[in-house]
Amino acid sequence: MSLVFLFPGQGSQAVGMGAELAAAFPAARAVFEEVDDALEEKLFRLMIEGPIEDLTLTQNAQPALMAVSLAVVAALNAEFGIGIKRAAFLAGHSLGEYSALAAAGALSLTDTARLLRLRGQAMQKAVPVGDGAMASLIGPKSDVALAEAAALAGSSLGVCVVANDNNAGNVVISGAQAAVDLAIAKAKELGARAILLNVSAPFHCPLMQPAADEMATALAQVAISPPRAPILPNVTARPTFDPELIRGLLVEQVTGRVRWRETMEWLALHGGASRFAEIGSGKVLSGIAKRIAPDAEVSAVGLPAELEAFAKSI
Repeated sequence: MSLVFLFPGQGSQAVGMGAELAAAFPAARAVFEEVDDALEEKLFRLMIEGPIEDLTLTQNAQPALMAVSLAVVAALNAEFGIGIKRAAFLAGHSLGEYSALAAAGALSLTDTARLLRLRGQAMQKAVPVGDGAMASLIGPKSDVALAEAAALAGSSLGVCVVANDNNAGNVVISGAQAAVDLAIAKAKELGARAILLNVSAPFHCPLMQPAADEMATALAQVAISPPRAPILPNVTARPTFDPELIRGLLVEQVTGRVRWRETMEWLALHGGASRFAEIGSGKVLSGIAKRIAPDAEVSAVGLPAELEAFAKSI
């Protein structure tokens, strides 16, 4: 059995996340305390008490989701003897790539929390609220080719690109508000359903270049070690152990496409993956895994009972 750990991205946050982990496992509680210390604030209190409007702010959601994932990793190791080396590969969706790197020991937990706080702040201020937008193109016709055609039509009015290629039937475009609106109209004309996403900025598009520049400066100042298991970066969808390649791709990821469909297809077809475990809050990646690799076993591992069931199953 080839096991892959998947780490969720923004959108999986919920008030109360992490509370049961902290109550059940001292190792998980220690992770939340270390993240609070790194950020010099009570992020964990916000996670368990809300309000959801504050938790959903990009600068809070990113380190919070990472903290839950790393708390799960710590509890699996401390309570059940399941270390990160049990996984053949690791991959994370957008900010989840940072979670994967921290889980694999490539980044320290403290550095990861601070980088994600900065990443969230930089992405938020790169584009004024209301100037950018993102839209999800969904339905059986909504493949990356249709999304690229819609984005091309929209680009006549400004920046508009494919931001997330999640799976066939779920592709996200991002860019200037007017350009995305035009792309939505084109997508509907081509037979897709399109939904504007409730996001505060147009992530993973060239408008995020100021944020990429900030991350380049910050990432140049942190130590990155070879991960203990190979990581599939979003930008390439191919495994690597190379710290300097990882550093550069984390910068490129801010403006680049999240190639999640390609990542999952590589893992299923070339990585020999027969089991996927989504480590952290939510079940978004579990659902995508089931669609892309229907023969694989898929587990969501984020609550104490799920950790226990997962441990027993392997």
